[in-house]
Amino acid sequence: MGLMDVLGGGLLSGASKAFEAVGGVFAPNSEAEAARRAEFQQAALGQFAAEFQHPRKGWFDRFMDGANRLPRPLMVVATFSLLATAMFDPLWFASRMQGLALVPDPLWWLMGAIVSFYFGGRWQVKGQEFRQSLAATASRVPVVLDNIRCIHNAMTPGEADHEVSSKGRDENAAISAWRAAQ
Repeated sequence: MGLMDVLGGGLLSGASKAFEAVGGVFAPNSEAEAARRAEFQQAALGQFAAEFQHPRKGWFDRFMDGANRLPRPLMVVATFSLLATAMFDPLWFASRMQGLALVPDPLWWLMGAIVSFYFGGRWQVKGQEFRQSLAATASRVPVVLDNIRCIHNAMTPGEADHEVSSKGRDENAAISAWRAAQ
């Protein structure tokens, strides 16, 4: 029995290696294919994670980001405050509006230009960020289509086992103890 296993095993292992080499020509090696897919998936996940990493900014950058967010909400609050004031104290509102009538036209033009440049510049920046996000999304389309194709292939009857084959995770003892203490 031991001698036959050694002789038979040696012959069979050599034959199986030959069949594996010949079979690899006609059909891809499923283990190598799985390894390539896993490597590709890891690279895609790494790229995806890199997209969501924000560079560290200094205190001045954070301050300026906060300051740039103030004008629009302040304009909205001021406008609604004027509307509320017009309802509650029409005489005060009318006197303020009469004061605005004394502002010369060139000053209105200047204010209009400043507001237009502020909102126009912000619109341009947001538009560029939007186009960049569209380009990033479009670059992910082939991966998504491949994933959808793989899902459809897995859903093909007879191709995949549709039963759940994994068990739930074990309960975390520390969390159980914490819940019991609550």
